[in-house]
Amino acid sequence: MSNPNFPQDLNIRPSQPSQEEPDAALFDYAHQQEAIRVFGIAGKVWKAAYALNAYIRPQPGLVFDPPLFTGPDAREPLRILELGSGSGIVAATMAPLLQRARDIMFVTDLPEVCALLEQNLRAHNDLLLVRPLSWGSSEHARGIAAELLDLAKNSPYLTHILCSDLIYFPELLAPLLRSCIELSSPPFVAVPSDVELIISYKIRSLAKETPFWAAFGLWFEFAPILARKTGSSWRRFGADFEDPTFVFVARRREKSFNWIVPSNDEDLMYGAAGDDTFETLLLMSLDDPDVTTQ
Repeated sequence: MSNPNFPQDLNIRPSQPSQEEPDAALFDYAHQQEAIRVFGIAGKVWKAAYALNAYIRPQPGLVFDPPLFTGPDAREPLRILELGSGSGIVAATMAPLLQRARDIMFVTDLPEVCALLEQNLRAHNDLLLVRPLSWGSSEHARGIAAELLDLAKNSPYLTHILCSDLIYFPELLAPLLRSCIELSSPPFVAVPSDVELIISYKIRSLAKETPFWAAFGLWFEFAPILARKTGSSWRRFGADFEDPTFVFVARRREKSFNWIVPSNDEDLMYGAAGDDTFETLLLMSLDDPDVTTQ
């Protein structure tokens, strides 16, 4: 695929954000329509982004398990990197929660998409760092690692990696997994379980997407985020959505920290017996969306 943002027979329409979305005017139908024309699929706000935004900024009376973080006075400085940021709507949602001179957030996508991110996130350019990061590119990743070390010498390790609606084209799944592994390895972390991956995912084609989760589960432990309103029971967040949607929290498996990452994409995706976490979670979700916590 020469340009993943302009696949053959591209025919997509903008989505419609709610008025609660930060900077909603920048991501409305008209702005998305123009962005799609210039930047292809990166210009559209995909539905899983709205789910991730709802987790980042909960509605009144809605609580999550686990919460994103416990609050500005009780947390360590944030070191966030978003993969495949596209239009930038998730970064725009996160920006008001960041503290200047304390928190750092890298907003990344293909080099040709960075112009869209710079445009849409101009109001937050003192908080958000737009940088190129093609999936699977160690060169791009090393550049960000060096900058992170320069900006945060005392704590140059990522705390969160955000991924919203990135699991679609089969040929991009191995590079995506490769980046997830690299960003959760030294020099981005000191301890494998220290960085938290938050992945918002809308199911489109299980046959094409399940191999990613089978390979991902070998390297990462992951579980769905739960939610409840005051007085109600815990449910999987996304169970009530019109489209089948999950928001997962993942951390590196300790044993994987010493593994050698296969250089061949085929070996990375299919070289070992896959993990069945996703299939189990999917069956549980279809059987009964009501859950209890430990």
